[in-house]
Amino acid sequence: MSSAAVVPKKRMSPRKRAALVRYIQYAILVLLVVVIALIADWGEIRRAFLDLDIAAAQFPDVIVIALKNTIIYTACGFAFGLALGLVLALMRLSSVGPYRWISTGIIELFRGLPALVVFLVLGLGLSLAFGVHLSNLGTVTLALGLVGGAYMAETIRAGIQAVPKGQYEAARTLGMTHTRAMVTIVLPQAFRVILPPLTNELILLTKDSSLVYILGLSLDEYELTAFGREGMNANANLTPMVTIALCYLLITVPLSIVVRRMEAKSGKAR
Repeated sequence: MSSAAVVPKKRMSPRKRAALVRYIQYAILVLLVVVIALIADWGEIRRAFLDLDIAAAQFPDVIVIALKNTIIYTACGFAFGLALGLVLALMRLSSVGPYRWISTGIIELFRGLPALVVFLVLGLGLSLAFGVHLSNLGTVTLALGLVGGAYMAETIRAGIQAVPKGQYEAARTLGMTHTRAMVTIVLPQAFRVILPPLTNELILLTKDSSLVYILGLSLDEYELTAFGREGMNANANLTPMVTIALCYLLITVPLSIVVRRMEAKSGKAR
């Protein structure tokens, strides 16, 4: 008797297997959302986080005072940090040894210290040790600038080193001085490369500006976090924190979109 032919089982292709795994993940995610929606106490959530009367009471001060001050603190810190980072990057690339040692020490120091410590040292330590009293705007500008500048210095240095050396050498061959070659040839190309990471640093400084609250602020100096804390304590409710979170997103989300578009454009250019 002839044995019946054995038909091999048809194996699932890798593409179908990947699609099945993806659908399972979607199903699990939907299930989790449904479970959370069913077990959540939406009345309590609305009362604690989304009280419209409390939210309405935050306006217009949350915009004209808190949001405005956050933008000012961030812009001042970023401007100082960018200038400092450029100087430190050029010093680190210098052929003069002491310049490299000083810049490396400053960069490693402020990259290693928490921003909170820098705020405390500048806000309290300077007055105790040297009798120097800075305004809150001056303190936040220095603190954010020192911390941000240390990180931006490494970013700028990497951008300068990413520019082909032939560009600089060609400029020198044409009779340009070192300074002119750096300013007109190398730095413009370097900044096109490092714009996305610099924008990311701006987003981080926006959030770090909230540390200014430890200096003690008057109402006119409140930034978003200080404003939200004051509203939360006054109302025993978290709605003010949700309001300031949305204000932070008004700043950071557009910046994140800009970063992604710049990175996409940079990738296409390559």
